[in-house]
Amino acid sequence: METVAMHISNGIINGPVAAAFAVFALGALAGCLLRARQGLNDRLAPMAGLVAAFIFAVQMLNFPIFTAGVSGHLLGGALAAMLVGPWVGALCVAVVLVVQALVFGDGGVAMLGLNITNMAILGTAVAYGLIALLLRVVPRTAGGLAVTAFVASVLSVLVAAMGFVAQYRLGGTTDLGAGFGALTATMAGSHVLIGIGEGLITATTVVTVAKVRPDLVHALRGRPLTAPAVPVPVTEGAR
Repeated sequence: METVAMHISNGIINGPVAAAFAVFALGALAGCLLRARQGLNDRLAPMAGLVAAFIFAVQMLNFPIFTAGVSGHLLGGALAAMLVGPWVGALCVAVVLVVQALVFGDGGVAMLGLNITNMAILGTAVAYGLIALLLRVVPRTAGGLAVTAFVASVLSVLVAAMGFVAQYRLGGTTDLGAGFGALTATMAGSHVLIGIGEGLITATTVVTVAKVRPDLVHALRGRPLTAPAVPVPVTEGAR
């Protein structure tokens, strides 16, 4: 059978479930668009284009999963959330998914609502929630930002994968070659590994941008990173 990626192909999920998630995705994206317009400016607009292009490139890398004819790939939700915020970030990922479905046939057009829900909405929302939480407790240093990006990436990818599992449970129509428990374990284990790879890429990219242009990192709100405290040696005469 044709390989099923995190981009869900037509026929994997039944029509009613796909339609319900399409309505949900449209509503969520409409909300994101309204919120994004409030903060869109000359800096954020071109940055959003660059983020979307980067996500499009990394999502073209698919990693085969050995059970159930499923493959996974990098998502980019955490990267988008850190650089352009949750509202614009979700729209960036959604635009990438629409182009991939309509132009490249990656993911079924009828399944767009499911794919957008998992990758653009759930993935970005979970990532931003973790970013907002972690940046309150970790040092605002390059290391702290890297840890934040890494953790947010891993967990956002895992949540997006579990979104597919839940959707398949609700309305799966195709035998993926494994029981539901095996599918869940395989998707979780594989996407943790994929998330680790995405976390390393996201952490490296965000820290690099933050060191040069902290104003381009939405998560920092233009505040530069602080250097870690370096203990000052005390000389004998200064005691």
